[in-house]
Amino acid sequence: MAEGLRERKKRETRQRISDIATGLFLERGFMAVTMADVAEAADVSVNTVYNYFPAKEDLFFDRSAGVTDRLARWVRGRDTGESAARAVLRELREEVEAVSPRLGLMEGYDRFMRVIDEAPPLRSRLWSLQQEIHDSLEAVLREETGAADGEALPGLIAGQICWIHQTVFVTIGREMLAGREPAEVSREILVLIDDIEDLLSEKVLGYAVRGRN
Repeated sequence: MAEGLRERKKRETRQRISDIATGLFLERGFMAVTMADVAEAADVSVNTVYNYFPAKEDLFFDRSAGVTDRLARWVRGRDTGESAARAVLRELREEVEAVSPRLGLMEGYDRFMRVIDEAPPLRSRLWSLQQEIHDSLEAVLREETGAADGEALPGLIAGQICWIHQTVFVTIGREMLAGREPAEVSREILVLIDDIEDLLSEKVLGYAVRGRN
C-alpha cells in the first residue's frame, strides 16, 4: 500500500529530528545535549520530540531496530544445508569484505564510538540492545528447531552466536576509535572471523542446519 501524505510527513519529521540530534551529539557529546536543545535546533516543540522519541537514548540509537533483529534475519535466511552459526559467519564475512558501514567500517565512526564511550546511559542502552539481539535470536532458534519450552540449548547457542557478532563489532569499534583505515581494519577482521570459527565446537557449528523442503 502506498504511503499517504500524513505518514510521509511524519516519517520525514522523525528523520529530520534524528539527523539534527545526531549532529548535536557528535558536536557536543551526548550528556551535554538536552531534548530541549534538539527541539530548538529542529524548530519543533519538546513534546513533538518526545512523541517520536520517548528517551534521549532513542534519538542516538534511532537505527537500532535493524540491528536487534539482524542475527535472527540472517538465521531465518540461511541456505539449505547451512547451520545457524555458519550463516552468521558467512553474512559477517560478506559485510566485512564489502567494508560495510553497517558494521562501522566507515570514516567518522570513531566519533560515534567516542560519544558512546563518554556517556554511561548509552553504554547501558547498548548492553540492553545486545540482550534484545540475543532474545530475538533465541526465539528464532527455538522456532526453527522446534525446541521444547525450557530447553536450554537454543539459549546457549544464541549466546555463542551473539559472541561472534559482538566480538566483531567490539573489535571494529576499538580499531576505528584508534583512527585506523576501514579497508585495513576489514582485512584484519576477516582473519579474526576465521580464528573465531576455529574456536567454535562442532555442536555449535552444526546446530539448526536447514534441511531440504
